Amino acid sequence: DFERVYPLIRKTAAELGKKVEVLGDLQGPKFRVAELEGEPVPLVEGEIFEFGICKDDTDNIRPGRITMKSTVEQRALVKAAKPGIDLLIEDGLMKVNVIEKVSETELKVKVVRGGKLKARKGVNVPDVEIDCAALTEKDVEDAEYLLTLDPPCEYICVSFAQKGQDLQELIDIMDRLQVPKEKRPKICPKIEKPQAFTNIEGI
Repeated sequence: DFERVYPLIRKTAAELGKKVEVLGDLQGPKFRVAELEGEPVPLVEGEIFEFGICKDDTDNIRPGRITMKSTVEQRALVKAAKPGIDLLIEDGLMKVNVIEKVSETELKVKVVRGGKLKARKGVNVPDVEIDCAALTEKDVEDAEYLLTLDPPCEYICVSFAQKGQDLQELIDIMDRLQVPKEKRPKICPKIEKPQAFTNIEGI
């Protein structure tokens, strides 16, 4: 694990007289479908499904309904989705198209590319800017850990950066921890969404 490997990297580099730069990669927001009520659910091209945030702990994926756990990030994803946009599931193996916005937490979707939907598979919305913090609670904890290493890592990646403010969140953590400027890692935004290209100057 990282706590064991990091000092080993530094020790080995020093022994070999080599300069080794270390990059810490923050996970970023994760969007996943919820649990299954039973067996994997077939998504058949042309079928209509409800797609929404779990109403309670028993609101699992089942025929006719796809759900996501209620987290800040996942509520923001459903809220941002509009008719006409595509939701990619399991790295694009399956695709559904939003045909109706029922509410801030509920959509109706049509299956464009089918497959067998399993629990906790990833969801991606490439064409929509999602209004949520770039750094999750876990990212903040991980960033704080990376920034207190001695010596510090040379780079920290911000996943799914969409705008300059996403990088500012990490700078604010450095300020709060009073990390000296000469010890601050360089920030590497990961350009993974079209919105990042639109806002590239700010990033």
